[in-house]
Amino acid sequence: MAKKSPIKKSGSEYGAQQITVLEGLDPVRKRPGMYIGNTAHAGLHHLIWEVVDNSIDEAMAGYCNTITMTLLPDGFVSVEDNGRGIPVEKHPVTKLSALETVLTKLHAGGKFGGSGYKVSGGLHGVGVSVVNALAADLSAQVKRDGKLYEQKFKLGKPQGNVKVIGKSDHTGTIITYKADSSIFTVTEYEWQYILDHLRQQAYLTKGLRLSMFDKRDPRNEQSYTYYFEGGVASYCRHLNHLKEVKQEKVFYIDKDLDNVKVEVALQYNADYNELVYGFANNIHTVEGGMHVQGFRTALTRCLNSYARKHGYLKEKDTNLQGEDVREGLTAVISVKLPDPQFEGQTKAKLGNAEIKPIVETVFGDYFTAFLEENPHDGKDIISKCLIAQQAREAARAARDTVLRKGALEGITLPGKLADCSSRKPEECEIYIVEGDSAGGSAKQGRDRRFQAILPLRGKILNVEKSRLDKMLANNEIKNLIIAMGTNIGEQFDMARLRYNRIIIMTDADVDGAHIRTLLLTLFFRHFPDVIRQSHLFIAQPPLYRVSKGREVHYAFSDAERDTAVAALTAKSAGKKVAPVEAVEVSAEMTADQPLDQQGVGQNVSGVNIQRYKGLGEMNPEQLWETTMNPASRVMQVVTIEDAEKADEIFDILMGSEVAPRKRFIQTKAKSVTNLDI
Repeated sequence: MAKKSPIKKSGSEYGAQQITVLEGLDPVRKRPGMYIGNTAHAGLHHLIWEVVDNSIDEAMAGYCNTITMTLLPDGFVSVEDNGRGIPVEKHPVTKLSALETVLTKLHAGGKFGGSGYKVSGGLHGVGVSVVNALAADLSAQVKRDGKLYEQKFKLGKPQGNVKVIGKSDHTGTIITYKADSSIFTVTEYEWQYILDHLRQQAYLTKGLRLSMFDKRDPRNEQSYTYYFEGGVASYCRHLNHLKEVKQEKVFYIDKDLDNVKVEVALQYNADYNELVYGFANNIHTVEGGMHVQGFRTALTRCLNSYARKHGYLKEKDTNLQGEDVREGLTAVISVKLPDPQFEGQTKAKLGNAEIKPIVETVFGDYFTAFLEENPHDGKDIISKCLIAQQAREAARAARDTVLRKGALEGITLPGKLADCSSRKPEECEIYIVEGDSAGGSAKQGRDRRFQAILPLRGKILNVEKSRLDKMLANNEIKNLIIAMGTNIGEQFDMARLRYNRIIIMTDADVDGAHIRTLLLTLFFRHFPDVIRQSHLFIAQPPLYRVSKGREVHYAFSDAERDTAVAALTAKSAGKKVAPVEAVEVSAEMTADQPLDQQGVGQNVSGVNIQRYKGLGEMNPEQLWETTMNPASRVMQVVTIEDAEKADEIFDILMGSEVAPRKRFIQTKAKSVTNLDI
């Protein structure tokens, strides 16, 4: 029997003195990611959302109708509202002013019991105090009781007490701060990103005037104001503005029941995809929750009842199912409730069970009345649902034929798939490769133990314009679904994904970009969880091979190519050159150079430059070395930062409407720097 090693005790004392106590806002500065997600782009902008959310809570409470957000020079941000103003009198517990308490104490605010707010988006009470903790400088001004108060902070620490600095005939709060550059890796605000987020907030709070000013550059100041009297009905119209609508009148209801405000808007369009956004107290519940469940249940029940009552469904016909009535649906469900219970730190799902029957009742009653009062819209909606039902049944028959249980278990994998030997999904990856030529190189160059190769023949079907039954008739899509193992549609099962990494590897030309876009459309529309769980990647093969003698460099951009040329040129001349120094490869230098058989071959000062036009031009060793070796490859992970924006872009680029695509191309044409014709 092996002798047990003694447990070491000396030098590892663990007593009271080893317990670290972080007081005030120290925990936020120590672990900022716990409070704002990260310290990069998203976290930086999250600070703005926290301050604006406080003002929106005032608007939802009925005390504020104007909010102004301004980006100022030197990284400062200002948010002003005309609400009641944060109280400034001494707090009975902390013995500090209420303003200082709110700005320096976590879990302090008017949203924990009491009567300060009936409804608010703030759940944990860490909002503005977190902003203060992560700000190099912060100034809070309060207009209240005929006076203008001010208190200043540095790194979350008060720089004196609250002071009266003037008079005011109005009420409200102005928070001005500068994010601490020692904490944030990104300190540049993105104007369009801010506009998109605040526009959504304006839609959700009808009657609120939300103004944004960008004054960072005095020579290029910008401003925008949002005001939507129509609430989420305006939002629904916006989401459908590029689509062919199948319902003339947007359904909209705004009612209170049992102390809960329910606001719902919906409109059908000619697309095949469902676009449903759920919000609870203006917080986007990405994963839905009880309010979305209640809406979906009532929608299916209402449409089945209406279809049977008016003879669209006969006695022998089966009922419409949920996916039938949601095809082409655009809907926004917003609820405002006193005590929201969210699941998870990110508030992605609303868990209040009592909300489901409330939404079901309010929406169901009024949507039934809407269908009766608008028979033309009712007929168009039911007709679309019935066609979707027929397509679903056809798709099920096709799926049962081509995606048999045995096939999904790997017994009958596609013949073109070169599978890996490992059967552990967590260590396996599959390369989706364009063409048999690149597929051949990839199969020879790969590590057979964990890398699988699936070559595609030509361009797959554009799924933006196709239903599931037509998709399953496409061999390339069918092979990909079988290889992944997840199935599709109502039988999709993420747990059966056979590969941890799915890597799209196409040529660096127009055709390759088109194939990549078609594949991204497929994953975005039918396998969004693969993207959300970070399983989808795009390989980055090099654009150039730069060589002189036996020394070879691979370049992934024009700048890297120029740097490599400069380095090799200087080395042959016996000179030292900084890595960033570059030689511009001009047209005059290469005009007399012939085209290489395998791409564009050029000689600049004795250095050979080969421009790869396709993966098939690389031999297996080069492909492994540059694109497939985990130790040296470069890959991009595919993410969905903004589902609404992503949906709009896919609809423009891949949808059936030509006019929006034409406008997009005309608008973006001047920004194209490297056009491959």
